[in-house]
Formats: sequence, C-alpha cells, structure tokens
Amino acid sequence: MTEDQERAKRQAEAQIESIIEMVEGLDTEDDERREEAEQTIHEDPLEVSVRGGWCSPGVEAEDEEFLVLLCTGGPAVRIIGDLNKYNKPENVTVQYQDWFTPWIDFQMTDEQEEAVLKYAQQFYYGD
Repeated sequence: MTEDQERAKRQAEAQIESIIEMVEGLDTEDDERREEAEQTIHEDPLEVSVRGGWCSPGVEAEDEEFLVLLCTGGPAVRIIGDLNKYNKPENVTVQYQDWFTPWIDFQMTDEQEEAVLKYAQQFYYGD
C-alpha cells in the first residue's frame, strides 16, 4: 500500500469512528440528545445520492443503490450500498481513495458495519 493510500485508509478509519460516536446518540432515552444526534448525522455528509439500474427508454428507473459522500479530495471517503424495495439501505461498504487512485473497500468489523448501516439508514432516499 502506498503512503497516499495509507493516509486515505486512516481518513476512512477516522470517519468510521466519528460515525460510531454519532449513532451512539440515537440509542438514548434522552429525546434532546437523540434529536441532536439526528441533526448532526443529517448535517455530516457532503452529498447523498441514489441511482437506478437498467430499464427500457421512457420507463422510470427505481433507485437501487445509494452513495453518501463523507469527504472529498485527497483523501476521499464514501459509503455505498444497495437499497431494498422500500428505499432503505440493506448493506454498506466504506470506500476510500487518494488523488488519481481507485476506490478501495475498507474492511470493517461487525461493530463498525452495524454503526455505518445505522448511519446510512438515517437519510431519505426517496419513496
């Protein structure tokens, strides 16, 4: 792994740790703390996007995948995954990259993956 890729991987780790802290606030009985956690999560990403699959011309495509861009530049980190039939994330992958390098999947622990999925499920992806 190059030095640039290592730096990008460290940025992905930092983003995941931040996500874990944010979603911990969702599991509280304190309404004010939970609302603050929700607001923090909604203000966190740079972009939330969806895209659909192949379909015939003139037919509206259903959204199948989502992307949450956490940071960009060198390094960049994003969350991608598939949407279920209710437009809710059903899986997540964290990816990172540095300038002019391909996206690399970050190998998450079960705890990290659970937190990132819960984070991704806080956004609206359409009807």
